[in-house]
Amino acid sequence: MNLLIKGGRVIDPATGTDVISDVWIEDGKIEKIAKTIKEKADKEINAKGCFVMPGFIDLHVHLRDPGFEDKETVVTGAEAAARGGFTTILAMPNTKPVVDNADVVNYVHQKAKNLAKVNVLQIGAITKGQKGKSLAEIHEMVQAGIPAISEDGKSVMNTATYLKAMKVAKEENIPVFAHCEDIDLVRGGVMNAGKRAEELKLKGITNEVEDIIEARDIMLANSVGCQLHLCHCSTKGSVQILDAAKKEGIQVTGEACPHHFTLSDEDIPSDDPNYKMNPPLRAPADVEAIREGLKNNIIDVIATDHAPHTAVEKGITMKNSPFGIVGLETAAALTYTELVLKEYLTPMQMAEKLSYNAAKIIGLDKGSLEVGKAADIVIFNPKKTFAIDPEEFVGKSKNMPYAGRKVTGRIAHTIVAGEIVYSDNSK
Repeated sequence: MNLLIKGGRVIDPATGTDVISDVWIEDGKIEKIAKTIKEKADKEINAKGCFVMPGFIDLHVHLRDPGFEDKETVVTGAEAAARGGFTTILAMPNTKPVVDNADVVNYVHQKAKNLAKVNVLQIGAITKGQKGKSLAEIHEMVQAGIPAISEDGKSVMNTATYLKAMKVAKEENIPVFAHCEDIDLVRGGVMNAGKRAEELKLKGITNEVEDIIEARDIMLANSVGCQLHLCHCSTKGSVQILDAAKKEGIQVTGEACPHHFTLSDEDIPSDDPNYKMNPPLRAPADVEAIREGLKNNIIDVIATDHAPHTAVEKGITMKNSPFGIVGLETAAALTYTELVLKEYLTPMQMAEKLSYNAAKIIGLDKGSLEVGKAADIVIFNPKKTFAIDPEEFVGKSKNMPYAGRKVTGRIAHTIVAGEIVYSDNSK
């Protein structure tokens, strides 16, 4: 099987390529990139006016499988990923049972291999049951193929236990993905602490909840010499701390989610659980800091923190509903609309943040359009304007605050190993 992509703007951060070219794909790999390719293909895609980028890689997804399949599954999450332009996604371990041993890793990987449209890599938990006490079976999970460890959804508050885990991560040469939250400072908060929380009579979460643990984690990682990745940075302080750590030569990277660079707490219209996520939507100054952090390459990656919940769970008050929103099917359009069109990022940086840098963080041989690489490709139409409609989502859940929001830029095609796994059929 061969595939020809005609006349697209080929953008490859790995080589600095940004040219109008054809791309020839054969047997699942990129075989040729040239101004004009005349060979007759089994399938041809007209990409004129579109960006041809390495397939997006999401380092932070909750698939809810096993245990919470009413919210999402490996299969439906992969379908949402394909529609969003993601060709590889990393699943967080807070499932039921928790992914703290090789058997659960193998379950997810085997299910994905047999049924999923995109590549799925399962992250392993740091502690057994994510209870923060004894270490999970990290060595065995590495053998089963985990690319990283994380306690996502919470921090490992026991510093000695966390230090042990970092030493294992260094030994296994995998990164630690850190959810930075001092649970003792949350105190029942459900949104950002500030004027809007007071107006809505809801308990607030201060920036220090995130910043303190981020500083701790960076200090620990530096003492051990392991690679640390900061999940969902949301505060001005977190950007400053990350910047300072990088300038000191510490092995640390960071990610930001679209909701943290598109919305602030001032955008929350009412006691609406679709605006409840962790970390919460912060103040406008924090939003601007995240945007500048991405622009100045302090923040390396854009990840979704895709967190599906049922309509029943999200149909109550912010006080009692779970944290989290879905993001796989909206991330690309929000990134292009809010960051590229507003000149925080170039299209090349968009490809870096959504693909190339993520691949580097986990040592994955993807995120590039070089000849010989796997043909994991996204074709993105930067001219198409539309209103976000959750009823179009293919993932199981619709919980997010963007319904009706007008955006520009839509996924035209998603290709995994040379196979078209999604094509936009909207008018």
